Amino acid sequence: MNTVQTFDSFPTPKKQKQVVEEVSGWLRVYDDGSADRTWTGPPEVKFMAEPAPPHLNFVDGVATKDVTIDDNSGRRVRIYLPEKDCAAAGDKLPIILHFHGGGFCISQADWYMYYAVYTRLARVANAIVVSCYLPLAPDNRLPAATETGYAAFLWLRALSRGEAAREPWLSDRGNFDKVFLVGDSSGANIVHHVAARAGNDDLAPLRLAGAIPIHPGFCRSSRSKSELEQPETPFLTLAMLDKFIAFALPEGSTKDHPITCPMGSAAPPISGLKLPPYLYCVAEYDLLKDTEMEFYEAMKEANKDIELLVNSGVGHSFYLNKIAVDMDPVTGSETERLLAEIAKFVEKH
Repeated sequence: MNTVQTFDSFPTPKKQKQVVEEVSGWLRVYDDGSADRTWTGPPEVKFMAEPAPPHLNFVDGVATKDVTIDDNSGRRVRIYLPEKDCAAAGDKLPIILHFHGGGFCISQADWYMYYAVYTRLARVANAIVVSCYLPLAPDNRLPAATETGYAAFLWLRALSRGEAAREPWLSDRGNFDKVFLVGDSSGANIVHHVAARAGNDDLAPLRLAGAIPIHPGFCRSSRSKSELEQPETPFLTLAMLDKFIAFALPEGSTKDHPITCPMGSAAPPISGLKLPPYLYCVAEYDLLKDTEMEFYEAMKEANKDIELLVNSGVGHSFYLNKIAVDMDPVTGSETERLLAEIAKFVEKH
């Protein structure tokens, strides 16, 4: 006897998820809320967005390793230790806590573009660099990234107090009296957020000695003159800016949110913040130069300690473009100048 199979007995075809938003080359967001960050741009630049494996041996004067700082959340950092060690002379090394960029939506602390820059900074500044792995939007909207950044800062404080499991590279060789924050692009937004928040906390014996926002993603709802007139680059276009910020901010927020517009009326007044000295880094041809300078002027008006560094002839996050750093004399020399000025700031403070 033949069994008749009814229509209901056939499996329902799995619905193919659809791309609802895309940032060319960098990011695709699907209708189920998931995101794909596989690089789909020119293959010759793909290496910059690939992970650089850690190595405990010294390569070009720097060793690196990844450390889980909280077992419950799985939060991690990458540590860069320079081989040139002053500990023999009784001195310990400054600690630089780094927050990567990517519009809060892409990139990771182990990407080669960051590895290439922060191994170099560890050598030039003779400092231990601690780079924080950040949660990404739209899967993890703000304030997820800023909370993770502050948690990494508090981990350093716990190490300084002996309240966290020892991390020998930091516990034995790091100088917790000279802790600095540095961040690229959206990571620079996190620098300011962490610095402002730290002003309300008891940090002892750790001392936040300085903050170094590099090309911060400060913007506002209305277009600035530089956004309309400056050249776009592979690291920042107006479409990238708009989409990344829309993905990252809490639902219903605009670019005037305090994290993206700390100089605006929705943010706490800068005059009331307890901030460390700033080395504030701007690029001549950055799309965001005008809004970055609005923040600088607000800091000056509030009588905050802020030193301005303008790199000439270059655009947003120029120093992360390894091909340009190696091939273009202007990008190469301005990268060298940027790192030298950061090292000088660290030594001074």
